[in-house]
Amino acid sequence: MPLKNICLLIVIACFYQYANSQLVNIESKRMQRDSVRFALKSDVLFDYTDNNGNYILQIGSNVTTQLKSKDLKKIYFFIGNYNLIRSKAEDFQNSWFLHFRYNQKLSNLFRLEAFLQNQNNTLLTITSRNLIGAGIRLKLISKENTKAYLGNAYMYEIEKIDELDQQFYNHRNSSYFSVTHALTQAKLDFTGTVYFQPLYRYIGNHRILCQLKAEMPLTNILSVSALYNYFYSSFSPNAENDRSSNISLGLTFTL
Repeated sequence: MPLKNICLLIVIACFYQYANSQLVNIESKRMQRDSVRFALKSDVLFDYTDNNGNYILQIGSNVTTQLKSKDLKKIYFFIGNYNLIRSKAEDFQNSWFLHFRYNQKLSNLFRLEAFLQNQNNTLLTITSRNLIGAGIRLKLISKENTKAYLGNAYMYEIEKIDELDQQFYNHRNSSYFSVTHALTQAKLDFTGTVYFQPLYRYIGNHRILCQLKAEMPLTNILSVSALYNYFYSSFSPNAENDRSSNISLGLTFTL
């Protein structure tokens, strides 16, 4: 394979590894539409390039959907994505992510949540992560253009490292603070979120995710978005800690 194509694949693979790290910001996926019962966001990417028998196949798909009950107090929320980058018999990216969440509104301030999650990425250190959890969500600010949330949850997680043939069973806490602000005249939506996830038995083993997201609609169904992520993990089987950051731009299809 030409050196240029190899370099391109490595860059793409590194990007997707960062974008599909073990800690995923669910807040950036939520659909803050108080009176809309059903919402859907989806995008699909397919690309195939063949240069003298050297091919690159890339497949990417994302779907986010939300359904509310008639009284708007119960929310069923689902996220799913799949990414594949392949050349001949080698995968440079092969991952999926599934997340289901139930939200029950008890008052304007207080909500209960429960969730299930399954992640798999054959190229990351932690190749598989499954978790189940439940907790509270507080709506601290509820204005027309600004909303702020504080959440705390218990998670039981099972992580697998194929390289070492090991599995870890952890009881972990997950806390987050999220703010969304809309600039009406500029038609820009900003979301900032900070996650902190320590083990209950040892707070020194923790993960931190900081994310900034900006989204601007182009039409009623199409918008452009920019995303910045910073991820830190104090525990890594292959190093003292892990740090990563990335910036991405994209288009979103909304119904």
